[in-house]
Amino acid sequence: QLQLVESGGGLVQPGGSLRLSCAASGLTLDYYAIGWFRQAPGKEREEVSCISSTDGSTYYADSVKGRFTISRDNAKNTVYLQMNSLKPEDTAVYYCAAEYSSSCPVTGYAYWGQGTQVTVSS
Repeated sequence: QLQLVESGGGLVQPGGSLRLSCAASGLTLDYYAIGWFRQAPGKEREEVSCISSTDGSTYYADSVKGRFTISRDNAKNTVYLQMNSLKPEDTAVYYCAAEYSSSCPVTGYAYWGQGTQVTVSS
């Protein structure tokens, strides 16, 4: 059973940066596409980025393109989301998710972490 644990969230001022981590245990992430999602109060969950399991191809939502970077370190069984130039509208709970798939985005993710809060405020 694959388990995912997010970390790295917190309070940051507008324009600041955070790096989220998604650490996996139970199974190796080598064959899993990983997505990062966020959900703000009263809003639908949004997939902000994903990374494939094979060639490392990535996807970014328009709202974060050019500011967020997803990467993976299979040796550490961890996926990262580097978030720069943060805006108040980036405030949300961020979740990572995994699906046994070579490519992304995928239509459904089987495994989810518990989420980490990101708050962007002065």
